[in-house]
Amino acid sequence: MLSLEQKIMADLKVAMLAKDEAALRSLRAIKAAILLAKTAEGATGELTQDAEIKLLQKMVKQCKDSLEIFQQQSRPELAQKEIEEIAVIEKFLPAQLDEASLRATLVEILARIGAATPADMGKAMGAANKELAGKADGKAIAAIVKELLTPA
Repeated sequence: MLSLEQKIMADLKVAMLAKDEAALRSLRAIKAAILLAKTAEGATGELTQDAEIKLLQKMVKQCKDSLEIFQQQSRPELAQKEIEEIAVIEKFLPAQLDEASLRATLVEILARIGAATPADMGKAMGAANKELAGKADGKAIAAIVKELLTPA
């Protein structure tokens, strides 16, 4: 199985041949982030699959934050660049759960760990984030867990 870095390099070549500016920009950003992570102080020089997923999720979150700012400032050309980058980065992430699947999984996790009140939020979020790492957005998990633990 190819590592993330090998997949990025292969896609980079394809994007160069296709002269796909959006893909090139995004793939170069991922490559740079991987290189920084591998050479960071205390790094082993190799990234685990979990570390790669966290890195990509962080990049998507940064792009979404920038997108929100650009939309508030009425900068459609910059917002479009962020949308394109998000689409490229997300191709390398595991498929995200839809809301119904996420809700069903969270109900099962809460039942398993015995979380029933808002006081159990920390315990529930810890278990949910660990189990759903890379499969769902943290904000979405938190919102549904809060909703499920809040008495009607």
